[in-house]
Amino acid sequence: MKPSVRTTVIAGNWKMNMTPSAARDAVRETAALTAGKSGCEVVLCVPFVDIPAAVEAARGTNVKIGAQNVHFEKKGAFTGEISADMLLESGAEYVIVGHSERRQYFGETDETVNRRAKAALDAGLKVILCLGEVLAQRQAGITEEIVSLQTKLDLAGIPAEQMKDLIIAYEPVWAIGTGLTATPEQAEEVCAIIRRVLAGLYSPAVAEATTIQYGGSMNDGNAAQLLAKENVDGGLIGGASLVPAKFAKIVDAAQ
Repeated sequence: MKPSVRTTVIAGNWKMNMTPSAARDAVRETAALTAGKSGCEVVLCVPFVDIPAAVEAARGTNVKIGAQNVHFEKKGAFTGEISADMLLESGAEYVIVGHSERRQYFGETDETVNRRAKAALDAGLKVILCLGEVLAQRQAGITEEIVSLQTKLDLAGIPAEQMKDLIIAYEPVWAIGTGLTATPEQAEEVCAIIRRVLAGLYSPAVAEATTIQYGGSMNDGNAAQLLAKENVDGGLIGGASLVPAKFAKIVDAAQ
């Protein structure tokens, strides 16, 4: 981390867990356990139906609330989808786009990820943009090529001035929900690759200021080692974010 240069962000992704009443309790507990921790931004990305309850529970605390997806159109005949304006009015400040589970199970492509990111940024949301390689690509030795291409495609047409509201989460697909985790050295290597691509797309200054998280099974046991790396500026936390005590330990590691 370089907290003097860029913001450290610890974000929880609850995935399809927690009813509104459970969300309210979990946000309150997380807020109590992370109160006064000014060394990083604390975000919980919750299911759509939980957003109002989570926003209410987080009011007056250091916890920010986000969503897990957003549609790229403002309105229309898109049954089951949620627009950026809907998220904003519900109180969300952040949104995840391009999570590997969206890509794997719901047909997300780099093109749709790019459109969703643009729509969210244009509406005033902060975006956590996920990318990363699958196991076969890592084993083939093409991680750098894949991650570089994803970064370029996912950010196509996004101007430099909007990058202040965009976080990149490197999440190796082989480490999502498997219990496998990239070593700190592997995470640092890929986060540094992404930063070099950003420097080429924009400028060294934009690259240096962009928060890049690691998002592959970071937990309270390995967070400190991962966050000690220069180019790892936080985490996108899955299962551990559902347990406030564990999530709070990750926040502690980022202080």
